[in-house]
Amino acid sequence: MGKKAKRFVVCISNEGCDDLELWKLYAVVSEERPDEDGYLRVVDESGEDYLYPVKNFARVELSEDAAAALGAA
Repeated sequence: MGKKAKRFVVCISNEGCDDLELWKLYAVVSEERPDEDGYLRVVDESGEDYLYPVKNFARVELSEDAAAALGAA
């Protein structure tokens, strides 16, 4: 139980961000909130984490089982 649940977001706009797929779920990396400049760190198609504008995403609430399954993938 000491492990924090992963958060996920869905891409709602990929304008200017070629490494994002529209309507795909992305794992949020560590930050609770977007940084002060309005960016969110997510793992993109390259498999690496990068900062993207928070306006490109919508937060997704998943069940614990779904989040665990996606986090293990």
